[in-house]
Amino acid sequence: MVAGVDEAGRGPLAGPVVAAAVVLPFEMDLSGIDDSKALSNKARQALYKYIVRVAATAVGIIEPTIIEQINILEASRLAMVTAVEKLPLQPDYLLIDGPIRLDVAIDQQGIIGGDRLSVSVAAASIVAKVTRDGIMQELHGRFPQYGFHRNKGYPTQDHRKAIVEFGPSPVHRKTFRGVKEFVT
Repeated sequence: MVAGVDEAGRGPLAGPVVAAAVVLPFEMDLSGIDDSKALSNKARQALYKYIVRVAATAVGIIEPTIIEQINILEASRLAMVTAVEKLPLQPDYLLIDGPIRLDVAIDQQGIIGGDRLSVSVAAASIVAKVTRDGIMQELHGRFPQYGFHRNKGYPTQDHRKAIVEFGPSPVHRKTFRGVKEFVT
């Protein structure tokens, strides 16, 4: 039983990093499942609903305060380990996007470009991205001046301007370049 593992949100200036672990059933229709970045939002949303309905899925969410304490790479690993540990069943093997090794007692392989090469990892990328995008949509309701509904916390020109104008919000990663310069 193989679990695909991927994360979303390493590069943004705000919001959590989210990882997903997904075990696909053998009889599942795999058509359309691809790297989340290669899909339209509409396709991603439809595939997300299908994946969480038929596959074993779990997510790990690490908030900005923890990211700041342990760094983004370690936070991504922690989110992945959390997702794997929350799976409703124990996988025999992990396929992980990137040259990453997780501190779990499960055989594993990190695959550079795994979200393009493994359907299990691609499914995890979809679950992670849709989950994180939903969180950023909610954060937009609390902090509309930053445009999180559009930029998802990534360092777009408008987002950078908002940080300059309003300063960082409580969900900004205050140790990241582009934010730390404006922490008072």
